[in-house]
Amino acid sequence: MSGVQSAASIWDRERIWVTAGASALIFFAAIEALAVTTVMPVVSDALDGDALYAIAFAGTLATSVIGMVAAGAWSDARGPRGALYVAVSLFIAGLLISGFATTMPQFLIGRLVQGLGTGGQTVALYVVVARLYPPQLHGRVFAAFAAAWVVPSMIGPFLAGAVAEYLDWRWAFLGVAVLTAVAFLVIVVRLRHLDLGHGAPQDRRALRRRLLLAVVVAALAVLVGFSADMAPQVGWPLALGSLVVIGFAVVPLLPRRTLRAAPGLPSVVLTRGLAAGAFFAAEAYVPYLLMERFGFTSTWAGIALMLAAFAWAGASALQGRIGDRLGNRRIAAIALGSIVMALVCILLAALYGILLVIVGWGFGGGGMGLLYPRLTVLTLAYSGEGDQGFNSSALSIAENTGSALAIAVAGLGVASLGGGAGAFSAVYALCIALALLAVVPGLRLGHAAEKR
Repeated sequence: MSGVQSAASIWDRERIWVTAGASALIFFAAIEALAVTTVMPVVSDALDGDALYAIAFAGTLATSVIGMVAAGAWSDARGPRGALYVAVSLFIAGLLISGFATTMPQFLIGRLVQGLGTGGQTVALYVVVARLYPPQLHGRVFAAFAAAWVVPSMIGPFLAGAVAEYLDWRWAFLGVAVLTAVAFLVIVVRLRHLDLGHGAPQDRRALRRRLLLAVVVAALAVLVGFSADMAPQVGWPLALGSLVVIGFAVVPLLPRRTLRAAPGLPSVVLTRGLAAGAFFAAEAYVPYLLMERFGFTSTWAGIALMLAAFAWAGASALQGRIGDRLGNRRIAAIALGSIVMALVCILLAALYGILLVIVGWGFGGGGMGLLYPRLTVLTLAYSGEGDQGFNSSALSIAENTGSALAIAVAGLGVASLGGGAGAFSAVYALCIALALLAVVPGLRLGHAAEKR
C-alpha cells in the first residue's frame, strides 16, 4: 500500500484532468487579478469613477466572503462539485457585466458578482484537493497552483496594459470570461466521474447565521469603500463604525480565538488576513503611483508588476521543496520581513521620488510566495473531513476581508488627502503597520504535520 501511495502523482491518470482544469481556473483568475490592478486607472478615468477606485477592488473582495461561506457550507454538506460549478458561473457572469459596463456603477455591479464567484471557487477547489488528493500530494498541488501564476506573471500585467492602451480595457474582462468558460468545461467533464466524498449533516440554523454574518461583513466592507466618496467628516466616522461592527460579525466565521492569535490554526488564519491586507492594499496603488508620480503608461506600469509576480512564483516553488526544513516560524519571519522591506521601498518612492518601486516590490512578491502556500497546507493539515470546508473558507474569508478593509481604508485616506505624495505615503504606512502586526501570529503557526 505504501508503494502505491509513494507512486501517486498529481499528474496520474486519475487526477491529471482535474489538476489541469483546476490549474487553468487559477491561471485565468490570476490573469484577471493582475489585469484589474493594471487597467483600473484607465477604467476609472474612462467611466469617471476616480472616487470609487478603491471600491472596485474592495467590493470584489468583500462579496467573496459570502461566496466563501456558502461554498464552504455546501462543500461540507454535499461535496464541493456543485459549489464549484455555481462559483465559476458567477465569476464568468461578473466578468461579462464589467466588460460591457458603460458607467462606473454598472462596472461595480459586475465586480460584486465576480466576487461571489471568486470566493466560492477558491474554497471549492481547496476542498476538491482535500478530498481527491492524498495529504502527501497537497504541497505539490498548491505548488502547481502557484506555478499557474507564472505565465500570467510574465504576460498578464504587460498584456492588460497593452490591451488598455492600444485596444480597449473591456477586453481585459471579456477575454478572460471566454477562456475561463473553456477551462470550466474541462473540469466539469472530469469531476462528474469522480467520488469527492459524501456530505455530513449540517446545522441549518447555524448555517443561516453564518450566511447572514457574511452578508453583514460584505455590506459593511463595501460601505467603507463608498465612504471615500463622502465628505471626510461623514466618511471617517461611518468607516470606523463599520470596522467595529465587522470585527464582531467576522468572529463566528473564523476558528475560535483567531483574533487573539491563539497558536495553531487561529494564527494561520490571522496571519493570512493581515499579510493579505498589507500586500494587496499596497499593490492596488502601485500602478497608480507609477502613472501619477513617475509618468508611466499603463503598459509600463503593468511591466512593473511582473517582477513581484515572478518572485511570488519562484518563492512558492522554493517553499514546496524546502519548506519543511525551514520550519513555519522561520518561513513567517523571512516572508514578513521581505514584505516590510518592499513596503519601505515604495514608501520612500512616494515620499522622495526615488524609483525603488519595481525592485522593491519584488521583495514583497517573494515574501507572499513563500508564506501563502505554507498557510494553505497548514490549514488542510489542521482540518478533518468534517471541517475542511469551514476551515478553507475561514482562511479565504480572513484573506479577503483583510484585503477589502485595508484597500477601502486606504482609498478613504487617499480621498481625504486629495492624492499626491502625502496620500500615497499614508497608504504605505498603513500597510507597513499591518505587515508588522502579522509577525505576532506568524510566529505562532504551530506544527500541524505533527498533529496528524
